[in-house]
Amino acid sequence: MLIILGGLPGVGKTSIARLAAQELGAIHLRIDTIEQAVIDCGVVPSDEMGPVGYVAANRIATDNLRLGHLVIGDAVNPIELSRAAWREAAIIADKPFVQIELICSDVDEHRYRVETRKGDIANLKLPDWQKVCDREYHPWPDVDLVIDTAAQSLCDSSDILVGFVREKIASI
Repeated sequence: MLIILGGLPGVGKTSIARLAAQELGAIHLRIDTIEQAVIDCGVVPSDEMGPVGYVAANRIATDNLRLGHLVIGDAVNPIELSRAAWREAAIIADKPFVQIELICSDVDEHRYRVETRKGDIANLKLPDWQKVCDREYHPWPDVDLVIDTAAQSLCDSSDILVGFVREKIASI
């Protein structure tokens, strides 16, 4: 199964994806890691990244899904095109997928997270609050689950995700 995660920077995607990956024994594919590696190699300047990171992640996801692994795709996924590419990766591998959007409904908490978080990828410049606010981000009309990370801890949010995924797997 492919778990397609999305949400604005600072809502807790990577923290939750890491916890869930450990609990589920899943492979965690983080777009930020892939894109920064491409930039660091001089392949593409950061302002010209386009879909490169997503395409690479989708192909890696397909490979791992074909091997029978559970995969978590951790990305903002701001538009339908990026979400559709993840779904296509699962379809190519003939595996199911779920789409999970993470939000932080408490604007003050979201801003605090964005302004105080520490990066863990060498050379990656995290967006500031204004860039997060200005970012293009379309609602997910066909999302399977929305988790509001302002409503509970990151551990509890991960538990919600893990429980949902286990329920979906059991119903297959």
